[in-house]
Amino acid sequence: MSQVFSEETHRNLLARIPHCTGREVADWLRTVEEGPALFRFEEKVSWLRHEHNLAYGHAKALIHEYDLRRAARKFL
Repeated sequence: MSQVFSEETHRNLLARIPHCTGREVADWLRTVEEGPALFRFEEKVSWLRHEHNLAYGHAKALIHEYDLRRAARKFL
C-alpha cells in the first residue's frame, strides 16, 4: 500500500468529498467494497473515475482510505 498524499492532503480531500459529490465518504467506501474485485490500486481508481465520474484526486483518496481501513480490520 503506497502513501499517495501527505496525511494532511489526504484528510482535506476526504473532507471535501461530501460537498463535491453529494455522497458521504462511508457511502463511497461501501461502493468500493461492493464494486468489482480489482486488485491494483490504479485499477480501483480508474474504475471509480470512469464508473462514477469522480475527480482523480477524490478517487485516489477514497481508494487509499479504503485500503487503510481494510488493513486495520486485518489486525483486529
